[in-house]
Amino acid sequence: MVDYALTSGWFWPLVDILCTGVIVCRLFSMMRASTAIRILIVLPLLMAGSLLARLFGLVSISWLLNGFFGSLILLMVVVFQHDIRRALLSLGRPRPEAREEAGEHLEGESGEILDQLALAAVSLSERRNGALIVIEREMSLAQFMEVGTDVDAKVTSEIISSIFLPYSPIHDGAVIIQKGKLTKAGCFLPLTQNPDVAKELGTRHRAAIGLSEVADALVIVVSEETGAISVVSSGRITSNLDELQLKKLLRRSVESRWLQ
Repeated sequence: MVDYALTSGWFWPLVDILCTGVIVCRLFSMMRASTAIRILIVLPLLMAGSLLARLFGLVSISWLLNGFFGSLILLMVVVFQHDIRRALLSLGRPRPEAREEAGEHLEGESGEILDQLALAAVSLSERRNGALIVIEREMSLAQFMEVGTDVDAKVTSEIISSIFLPYSPIHDGAVIIQKGKLTKAGCFLPLTQNPDVAKELGTRHRAAIGLSEVADALVIVVSEETGAISVVSSGRITSNLDELQLKKLLRRSVESRWLQ
């Protein structure tokens, strides 16, 4: 019976159709839930599958995989668009050593702004008031400012602290610092879709990570539950900072031209 099925001409087309359905379902599941790294890992498997499909004459699978590989460049651009944009923006930036040396010597208005941000974060931390403070750098954050309240004020710890008081109508959103001015408050940020982010991190931390994955912004987060102060950049989070550590990290990460 098995030999008859293999030689009758309908067995391999049936396998072809079933495998095609499985591949389509798995691709949709992968694109929905996996990270870009997993996509890169699965590419060699798809290439091996394409070779096997040609070897056994599985027309449907070959057609599906050929179409996939034909659109591979476009797919990679879509998947890695934020990383590509960040890499292009990094061209021409000072070397990390030069940037760190410059950051350590921020003076005048720029240094005062960072001191006010650190003071505000510590004040909010002591009272367990949650906060999201975003510092715009080279990439525009205009798309995240469509929903929010115009402020256009000088950056002071008093203003920032008052925005994040529990009874403030805009305390749940983020404030955005642009060129040394507090321009917006009550803004909503995109949540990270990275499944590897620690489960214990709350909405504010996930929003900070999500924004830093799509823009080069620097985000200060104050936890409402623990009062812990964190800084998020490029999808990475540095937690449990005291005032001195926060000031040092801000001065090392923010160039004065982004605050002027």
